[in-house]
Amino acid sequence: MADDKSKRDFRDRDRVSADEDYEVEYFAQKVGLTPEQVRDLIRKHGNARETLEREAKALGRR
Repeated sequence: MADDKSKRDFRDRDRVSADEDYEVEYFAQKVGLTPEQVRDLIRKHGNARETLEREAKALGRR
């Protein structure tokens, strides 16, 4: 059966889950960090994707 396109939920697309390896690995690859660096950023700054991207960019400049 096809998905009901009228039922849309707003999952945590603006968040990165440290518990989900695939999310951490995808984000790490996207921003050029290791998965462990991403988990450290999540511990320090929370899991908001926008904040993590900003902090990853700052980390890359150091």
